[in-house]
Amino acid sequence: MSLSKEQKEQKLRELQSFIDLHKNDKGPLMPIMQKAQELFGYLSLETQSVIADALGISVSEVYGVATFYAQFSLEPKGEYVIGVCTGTACYVKGAAAVLEEVEKELGVTKGKTTKDGVFTIQDTRCLGCCGLAPVMMINDDVYGRLVPSDIPGILAKYKA
Repeated sequence: MSLSKEQKEQKLRELQSFIDLHKNDKGPLMPIMQKAQELFGYLSLETQSVIADALGISVSEVYGVATFYAQFSLEPKGEYVIGVCTGTACYVKGAAAVLEEVEKELGVTKGKTTKDGVFTIQDTRCLGCCGLAPVMMINDDVYGRLVPSDIPGILAKYKA
């Protein structure tokens, strides 16, 4: 879902207020980037430029931090972010087949968002639920002991 011009301008004002409040703090970049991602859902090049200009640093420095930390996204994410664990325990128990089924059901590959902006698929490393392997999270909902045939029913709940 894209923002209207007014919504975008409001979020930029909110970000600028946050920057003004915190730019003189020690190590302000991470909290400012986190706030920007909270507001926009991702860190566009435009948003990175706003942050860089406000802090007097280069866009490449902001980009370097954004690409180093997995918590930041450079592309918009869907309303529902699906993380399929591909850590060792999950992988051994069939996570690759579960991930393939999610991709098949949604028609997009890992790292991508559906055209309607509803779902984003990610392969993740350990979610800390090794005893439930293979595991998938959709936003804050955890699904364990999955087999590929579970996926259509689970996704149907979120498509409704």
